Amino acid sequence: MPGPSRGRPPRRPLSVRGAEPARRRGANNRVRVVVGRVLLVAALVAAGLKLVQVQVVEAEEWSALAEKQRATPIDIPAARGSITDRNGNQLAFSVEARALYAVPKLMRERWDIAAESNPDIGSFDDHVKAIAAFIEQTLGPEVAGQKTDQRTMLDMLSRDTTYVELVDNVDPAKAEVITDKYSDIGSEYRAVRVYPNGRLAANIVGAANWRKNEQPPATHGLLGLETSQDNLLAGRNGRRIVDTMQGGNVVIPGPDRSRELAAATPGKSLELTLDLDTQHAVQRMITDYTARSGARNGSAVVLDSRTGEILAMANDKTFDPTDFGSATEQELRNTAVASVFEPGSVNKVITAAAAIEDGVYQPDSVLHVPDRIRIADRVINDASPHPPQDMTFTGVFAKSSNVGTLMTAQEVGQDRFAKLLEEFGLGQRTGSGLPGEEAGYVPPRNQWSGSTFGNLPIGQGLSMNLLQMTGMYQAIANDGLRIPPRVIRAEVDANGARKELDRPQGVQVVSPQTAKTVREMFRAVTQSAPGQTGTGAAAALPGYQVTGKTGTAQQVDEKCKCYSMSQYWITFAGIFPADNPRFVVGLMLDAPDQGKGLVGQSAAPLFHDIASYLAQRYQVPMSAEPSPVVELVR
Repeated sequence: MPGPSRGRPPRRPLSVRGAEPARRRGANNRVRVVVGRVLLVAALVAAGLKLVQVQVVEAEEWSALAEKQRATPIDIPAARGSITDRNGNQLAFSVEARALYAVPKLMRERWDIAAESNPDIGSFDDHVKAIAAFIEQTLGPEVAGQKTDQRTMLDMLSRDTTYVELVDNVDPAKAEVITDKYSDIGSEYRAVRVYPNGRLAANIVGAANWRKNEQPPATHGLLGLETSQDNLLAGRNGRRIVDTMQGGNVVIPGPDRSRELAAATPGKSLELTLDLDTQHAVQRMITDYTARSGARNGSAVVLDSRTGEILAMANDKTFDPTDFGSATEQELRNTAVASVFEPGSVNKVITAAAAIEDGVYQPDSVLHVPDRIRIADRVINDASPHPPQDMTFTGVFAKSSNVGTLMTAQEVGQDRFAKLLEEFGLGQRTGSGLPGEEAGYVPPRNQWSGSTFGNLPIGQGLSMNLLQMTGMYQAIANDGLRIPPRVIRAEVDANGARKELDRPQGVQVVSPQTAKTVREMFRAVTQSAPGQTGTGAAAALPGYQVTGKTGTAQQVDEKCKCYSMSQYWITFAGIFPADNPRFVVGLMLDAPDQGKGLVGQSAAPLFHDIASYLAQRYQVPMSAEPSPVVELVR
């Protein structure tokens, strides 16, 4: 067996590991420290770079996001323009007001935070009671129908909600007193529309109110000119940026936090053609006369004969613009333009003008007139039976003979008559600027039957509104030149610069001489003489020449779909004075009570009253000579 090797140390078993040398352990620690330092520096560098990115490179974007979370753009409502009459009297205007509000949850949070650092400030309930008491002290127990007593205010301020409107329509100065003392109470802009004359001209002016739930909140028109002229009156809103609560657009009460401001552009004001005093007088008279006549409704229009401007337009039924929600549909309607009717004998002026213009007859021409006439398959009668009689051409209209008018119309011819219907403005809207106007109806010429020409010349079978009817007589008063009526006279900007609207282009319907002749003929309608009295004698005004025409048109009975023998439209159109026309007046009564005497059968007495007022209001000189009494019947 061999022995151990000589001169060599014994070999250590491979499975036994000895301790590492000290030199190697020290090297590993240094590596760890170096790596840790590198990682820490890298982290700091990365954080620094991110900080630079956020605060420098992306600063604007992050700032915008933060701003978006706490700020909201708010429109600044433009001041709404006013509406005045031709003399600058206010019919509608806006006054600035405030709505007071609170954010109860935020109020309590703020109070709790403040109480932690100052336990002596008292209880939140006492704070709220103090606010409620001060609101009542400043505003009183009620504002514009809203309760503002301490108990009501305390109940609202104690609600568990993020927003509560306390009261609307507050005077701005009083609102400022409250918000200055208590920063917990916020104030929002409002505009209150004021109608100083109440129901006067309400059917024309209309109504507008503040609509806070719309975007942007503002005063908007709801009826009448307030609606049709809303864009002009409203102006253009401005804009500001305000602090808001998270998740909503409730402005946080406290110091003004507006940071951006674009000024609002005020709306323009409207100057109307109406005369406030004339409107008041006419509205009072038509309301009284309609009631006395027992009519369902009544309307009156007064035009300037030279310009076609509407000086007054009144209906017996109207409404309070500040409480239009309780008005009936009839009260909200401007009946003078929105309701149409068959005019009756007032329409005979077209036949008279056509015959004079074409030389068919002269005023003193004599017609042999029976009391009935056949037109195609129809027989048309005069209002009262009479033996065949000789009537002057003037007498045909002064006595309002249907038969004499139809005899004349046949001489004029259907085509000529149809052309004049159009030139007098029938079957088409007037372009007056009044919303809700109906065009009326004239059957197209190619649809006329044989009997159509037995209706139209005497004012049945067609329809018109009162403004159209009055406009026909404006053409006769204005030497045959029909000027489309208008109600808006001028626009006025916020600086007071006035821009008058262009006058509508006129239509020469008949010659000046024809118009003058017709005016003189129709004076006989208002004459009173034994055996030679016209149908409108009650319209005469001592000292003045008056031209006019009465009208009585049967209404359709819905039961039998035939003309009623008891329900009528009563109309009157007159020119005052006849020798030097200044005014044209149109009147309509819907189904007056025929049993009430003259007021139930004619509007001529109402014309007399209105003409008498106009003479005084405008100091109209008396006519140089009275109307001559002319022969009507031989």
